[in-house]
Amino acid sequence: MKATLRSVRIAPKKANLVAKMVRGKPVPEAISMLERTNKKAARLLEALVRSAMANATNNEKQNPDEMIVKTLIVNKAQAYQRGIPMARGRQRIIRKFLSHITLQLGYPEEKKGGKNATPKKSVATKAPQTASQETKKTVQKGASATSEKKKVPASKTEESTKKTQPKASSDSKDTSPSSSASVSKK
Repeated sequence: MKATLRSVRIAPKKANLVAKMVRGKPVPEAISMLERTNKKAARLLEALVRSAMANATNNEKQNPDEMIVKTLIVNKAQAYQRGIPMARGRQRIIRKFLSHITLQLGYPEEKKGGKNATPKKSVATKAPQTASQETKKTVQKGASATSEKKKVPASKTEESTKKTQPKASSDSKDTSPSSSASVSKK
């Protein structure tokens, strides 16, 4: 249930925009989405999905209507270059990008078997427990770090107030309003 397009004349960026819409969708839904999309990449991917459906029907004897788009990979192929004539006999290089597109159809994981689905759920429940324990540890470490950070600025403010107090006291002795007022009264 695999189909590929090699060195197709479309840029990988443009093909990926359409490929993102189709990944993980059921085959009939993917076909209808691609038919309604007005892009060159949609025409190419639609032909590719139909080819993979034919491979599933003829080679594997499976029903493609029950399948989903398992993987859809768009890779960069070798680019070729064209030139545009410029002034003074120069030439500007234009790169034309090509893509390799690989599509694989498969069945949803729920339909493979109920026995395989239950251990995955139990593994999934174990993972959040260990993750929550790790977060508790990091929160405790983070709490001690924040308390230390709070202590540091407090000590800096205390030091800064100590430095400013002696200056203020020496300034206040020299230019106190009471001493200047008493001098002016005499």
